[in-house]
Amino acid sequence: MALKETTKNMKHLLVQIAEDLEKADAGNKAASQRVRTGTVKLEKVAKLYRKESIQSEKGTKGRAKKPAAKAAKPKASKPAAKTTAKTTAKASKAKAIKAQPKPAAAKAKKTATKARPMSFKRPTAKLPTRRAGAR
Repeated sequence: MALKETTKNMKHLLVQIAEDLEKADAGNKAASQRVRTGTVKLEKVAKLYRKESIQSEKGTKGRAKKPAAKAAKPKASKPAAKTTAKTTAKASKAKAIKAQPKPAAAKAKKTATKARPMSFKRPTAKLPTRRAGAR
């Protein structure tokens, strides 16, 4: 199902559950059964909605970032043409600073995934005892 169909289905189930809840409050046992089955159906559709919404967000994030980056570049170039050499030097330093944390972060990730030994012996305060086989 598409995200629109899923939301439409969820709304429909919610309306049905709300109507049946009113009837169940009045004492209708069949309506209370429909509420129980409706909530189970709603739970399944909600699970599907979560998956689809995450997928759609991932798809729209990549598309939305590209136009925003293009819009930011022309704004930065106009003030640079009017300013002096000092501000352009500051801008180049800022770009260099921004570029440096990315490789450092990548190095940190590499060290975080370092393999550990399977067992690690820790020192204890126990006194050594004789083994039965050593006698």
